[in-house]
Amino acid sequence: MSRSAAATRHHTTTAVAAATALAATALLLTACGAGDGQGSAAGPDGSFAPADCPARPATTWPAPATGNGPHKIATAMGEVSVPAAPHRVVVLDTAELDSAITLGVTPVGATRSDVASGFLDYLPKDKLTGIKDVGKIGAPDLEAIAALKPDLILTNKVRDGGRYDQLSKIAPTVMTESTGYPWKQNFAVHAAALGRIPEARRAVAAYAAHAGRVTAALGGPAAAKRLRTNVVRFIEGADTRIYGCRSYIGTILADIGTGPTSVVNGSKDGLMVEISPEEINKADANALFYAAYGSPEKSKETQITAGPLWKNLRAVRNGRAQRVDDQLWIQGIGYTAAGTILDEVQQKLTKK
Repeated sequence: MSRSAAATRHHTTTAVAAATALAATALLLTACGAGDGQGSAAGPDGSFAPADCPARPATTWPAPATGNGPHKIATAMGEVSVPAAPHRVVVLDTAELDSAITLGVTPVGATRSDVASGFLDYLPKDKLTGIKDVGKIGAPDLEAIAALKPDLILTNKVRDGGRYDQLSKIAPTVMTESTGYPWKQNFAVHAAALGRIPEARRAVAAYAAHAGRVTAALGGPAAAKRLRTNVVRFIEGADTRIYGCRSYIGTILADIGTGPTSVVNGSKDGLMVEISPEEINKADANALFYAAYGSPEKSKETQITAGPLWKNLRAVRNGRAQRVDDQLWIQGIGYTAAGTILDEVQQKLTKK
């Protein structure tokens, strides 16, 4: 080999080695810096800025029914006449099922969730006895519903708006506009349709007192306000989500005085932001709750939580990253779910 060729080869080898070392250093800095301001929600001083959450609307309660005859309920589809005390109720989504169970009503039929257990597993099993499965959420079996001879159907436009005419021919159908964020207002509508407004008001008061006890356990309102909590969901077939202010779980966190970091600012409809595995450091907060929809492997939970970016999140390093049940925290929407979530928040954030 000539001296010129040897020199060229030495120069190339040195350049490659230098580039490799530089890339390795950059990767190390990215991993170690996660949660300390390197592309995360943490500020220069290491603190986490709160999300800019809008004020939430107050719940408007319909007037309780008077007398024993039918009464009208304002719904997303206009006024609907319902019986004063329906006895054969069919519910077509998780929030409607939670509302019925919370209010002491056992539906004759309900749609099932896309989970192995059918109905969500946080619900008390003794409260589900005798409920007939009438198909999957968003694709109910109309013949099975009709066979139950219901006197009331509860659902929402997001799931069943296109089937309203068919459903209303079977029984009076009370639809809310959507599900999730407006769950408290939806609960009031469900209570009015079921003739259970007094019971509903007691459930709401019990929840408010419960939330107050959790706030106190966290050190009081000021301490809870300083605590930033993000909720992360790994999803099979989709990007990872960080839930925002206008989500069901976001409202529960707000009720105890905490909430997400500013990473969710600007999220569509305030619901969530989506991130790639390489952006998981953006999820960092003082405390982190995470769940998976689908298998841990196919949702990328296993891969992400085993990686250096995750392991270097401040919440993870401080032992404040907690895995939670997706059915309870994300899919189950209502006061029965919320009470259990409050218990878990207190347990997980106050344990030594």
